[in-house]
Amino acid sequence: MFESLSEKLDIVFEKIKGKGVLTPEIIEQVLKEIRLVLLEADVNYKVTKTFIGYVKDRALGQEVMKSLTPSQQLVKIVKEEMEKIIGGDEDNSINIIGKPPIVFMMVGLQGSGKTTTSGKLANLLRSKYKKSPLLVPADVYRPAAIKQLEKISKDLNVTCYPTDPQSNPVDIAKYSLDFAIKQSCDTVIIDTAGRLHIDDGLMRELENIKKAVNPQEILFVADSMTGQEAVNIAMEFDKKLDITGIVLTKLDGDARGGAALSIRSITGKPIKLIGKGEKLNDLEVFHPERMVSRILGMGDVLTLIEKATASIDQEDIENIESRLRKNIFTMDDYKKQLSQIKKLGSLDSILNMIPGFSKLKQGGNFKIDEKEFLRQEAIINSMTKQERSKPDIINGSRRRRIASGSGTTVQEVNKLLKNYLGVKDMIKNFNQKKFKGLPKDFSKMMRGIPK
Repeated sequence: MFESLSEKLDIVFEKIKGKGVLTPEIIEQVLKEIRLVLLEADVNYKVTKTFIGYVKDRALGQEVMKSLTPSQQLVKIVKEEMEKIIGGDEDNSINIIGKPPIVFMMVGLQGSGKTTTSGKLANLLRSKYKKSPLLVPADVYRPAAIKQLEKISKDLNVTCYPTDPQSNPVDIAKYSLDFAIKQSCDTVIIDTAGRLHIDDGLMRELENIKKAVNPQEILFVADSMTGQEAVNIAMEFDKKLDITGIVLTKLDGDARGGAALSIRSITGKPIKLIGKGEKLNDLEVFHPERMVSRILGMGDVLTLIEKATASIDQEDIENIESRLRKNIFTMDDYKKQLSQIKKLGSLDSILNMIPGFSKLKQGGNFKIDEKEFLRQEAIINSMTKQERSKPDIINGSRRRRIASGSGTTVQEVNKLLKNYLGVKDMIKNFNQKKFKGLPKDFSKMMRGIPK
C-alpha cells in the first residue's frame, strides 16, 4: 500500500543526501515537497498541515542546523513526527486483562472485512496470547455471514457460538457469555452486523449490544482501500459507541495509504491491529515505529523475526539441522524449507521488511515471481524418490524427463538444482539460540529464494 508514498519520499530525501549544510531555503523546499507527497497520498490536509508544522519547527532549530549530518537529522525528525501522528506516543496494545471472558466487539461497515478479521483475531489471541477464544456470529442479516464464521472457526479449530438466524443479535451477544464460561473460553469475539451505510437502526442495535455485554474492546474495522471515507465513518461510529481502537484491513492493497496515516490523528483512537493479507494469520499488532520504518524504506526486521518465530516449525528445523550434521540434506528437505518460507506470507511482503529492499525494487534490479514456489515444488514432485534423496544422479536425460513432467523447462530444473546446492550451503549457518530458526545472515538466504 505504501510503496508509492515510500518511493516519492525517498526521491525527496535523495536530494539532500550528503549535503554538508542545510539552509532554511533548502529545508523549506524539502518540506514543501513532502507536503505535496502526503496530500497526493490522500493524507488528510489538516493532519498534513500539523505534521509539516511540527517538522518545520524542529528542522529550523538548532537540532538540524548544528548537526554534523543535517540531512540524516532531518530524516530522523520526519520519522519521529510521523510516528507521533499514527500513535507512537500511546499504548496500542489490545486489552486482554480482566475477569474472563474478555469481550471484543467488532464493528464497521459491510465489506470492511469484519468477519474475516474476527477469525484472524481469534487466531492471534490463541497463538500469541495463549487464549481460548469463542467466535460469535451476531450478523443475522447478511446471507451466509453465520456460515462464514462457522467455517472460519472450523478451519482454526476454535469454538463457535451456535447462532440461531432467527434470534435477536442483542440476545445472541448476551447469551454467548454464559456459553463461553461453560465452554471454558476466556475471550469472546462478537462479529456484529454491518451495513452499506450508517443507519440509525444499526447504531441502536450496536449500542444495545454494548450495554448487554460491556465489552473491554470495541474495535472499528476500517477498510484502508476506502481512503478518507474510512476516517469519516470511524468518527461516526466513535460518536455513538466510543470505540476503543481501530483495525486497518487490506493494507496489502494498492490504495495510496493516506487514510491509514490520518485515521488515528483525526479520531484520536489508537490503531491496534493491521490486516495485510487473506490468510487467517495475516493480522499483526500495530507498531507505529515499524510502520513508519516501512514507509521510509528502512525495513522492519523485528516484525520479520516475529513472523518467522511464530510460523517456522522448530521441530522441522531441528530435524534438518540434525540431518545436516550427518551431511544429509535432500530435495524433500529443500521442499520443506520452501513451505516454511511460504508460511511467512508473500515474498513481496517478506522482502519489504528487509532494510534497503525498497530501493532495490525502485532501481528495477529485483523482480518477484510469486509463482516460482509452485514451479519449484512441481519440479521436485516430478522427481523419483531416489532422485529426491540423491540429486547428484540427475543427469541430462533425467532433467528433460523432470521438466516434461512438471510442465517446466530444463533451464528451470537446472536453476532449482543450483538453488538447492546454495541453500544446502547456507542452511548450515542456522543459529537457533540467537534467531530461533532464522539464518545468521538472512540476506544471504534470501538470495537463495527463487526470483
